[in-house]
Amino acid sequence: MNHISEAARTIPVLLETEVLVVGSGPGGLAAAVGAAREGARTTLVDRYGCFGGVITQVGVESIAWYRHEGTVDSEGIGIEFEQRATALGGTEPESQSLSEALDPELFKCVADELVREAGVEPLLHCLAVEPIMDGGTIKGVVAESKSGRQALLAARVIDATGDADLAYRAGVPCRTTPVGEMMGVTVTFSCAGVDKQRFLDYVKAQAPTYKDWSTGWRIETSGKEDHLFSPYLQEPFELARQAGIIPEDVTSIGGTWGRISGSGEATYLNMVYLRGYDCTDVRDLTRAEIEGRRQARLAIEALRRFAPGFEHARLRAFGMTLGTRDSRKIFGRCDLTGDDVRSEARYEDAIGIFPEFIDGHGLLVLPTTGRYFQVPYGILVPQKVDNLLVAGRCVAGDKLSHAAIRSQMCCAVTGQAAGVAAAVSLRSGATTAEVDVTRLQTALRRQGVRLF
Repeated sequence: MNHISEAARTIPVLLETEVLVVGSGPGGLAAAVGAAREGARTTLVDRYGCFGGVITQVGVESIAWYRHEGTVDSEGIGIEFEQRATALGGTEPESQSLSEALDPELFKCVADELVREAGVEPLLHCLAVEPIMDGGTIKGVVAESKSGRQALLAARVIDATGDADLAYRAGVPCRTTPVGEMMGVTVTFSCAGVDKQRFLDYVKAQAPTYKDWSTGWRIETSGKEDHLFSPYLQEPFELARQAGIIPEDVTSIGGTWGRISGSGEATYLNMVYLRGYDCTDVRDLTRAEIEGRRQARLAIEALRRFAPGFEHARLRAFGMTLGTRDSRKIFGRCDLTGDDVRSEARYEDAIGIFPEFIDGHGLLVLPTTGRYFQVPYGILVPQKVDNLLVAGRCVAGDKLSHAAIRSQMCCAVTGQAAGVAAAVSLRSGATTAEVDVTRLQTALRRQGVRLF
């Protein structure tokens, strides 16, 4: 690769804050609100025009679709996301679980209100491009926006980018799953013109369950999921292949649907699952977006032809950006493992709990038996860089644990803990690596987090 030399230059400081959170998905939003509620002057930065990340920017409605009778759930700001959305009239009962399906458009307003009420300074349309370092300590970030290249200075920084972008550029050791082993990416889409009752009658006759996932996607379950209803569609796409509508070599179409509104809108269609794309590579991101939209159109034509109720369906919208499941993860003070998730691991530095829910890398386990694991603080603490914490799906762990920790609600668990830890460390004069875990746990309990 060729290189050029970039001249040194002086850039203006846009702001100085105590806690700077970069990325506003469930992890980043929970981090910012958690830090502000703990008394820290906090700024939340996002590169798009709304907060909410995978909810609002990708359109993923099902924040807690793992929840069933018998689930021992996490508590804290993540649950508040559901409650606040419901109070605003922005949810409907989720079709496959005891959770609420979020309206991504109204959740933009929920996120705005949470940020405003907590006293967080919002900064949208702002891309953090480079950490500001003083030796092994982070001091803020350089950002690019319509206002130009500017510095955002902070005593504590939380990387909630999803891909550990800041941590990686700051020199934190990271791992990236080999491209051939990465979970796929998705271009989500929605349709209008659906006959809701006709479609639901078709679904009832098909009676799909999670066992059907093993046929279309070679997914292994633990067995107890096999009889449970799943909003999964495969038959229309198989028939479309037989009819030549979908090319035989396109095996990435098939998946689940979300809300069907009374006005005939299928608001969340998760039906294009593309493998072999590295979401830390700009060319791969470009190819995946374009190919995903092409395959979404094929999926819509298959639904029109072979899914009763979709005969007159038409494209309503694509997600604002690609849905990413897997990319870069930090090496932390400790690493969560698949065995930890499966064996109800307990930790002295627990900062929350999460049900035994695994969705990825060929395995599906739903938490119907009350099993859960504790989430340790150490997976948020990166190696080699201080006063930086990581929240969301890029925390430290192996492949199988990532299939649990990447879940939106668990991202909120790690996010709230990161935000509160940043605030507690400031108040106590300790770095984020040295923060007193007992004081952190006390503060988390005050914010409604379940630790045990």
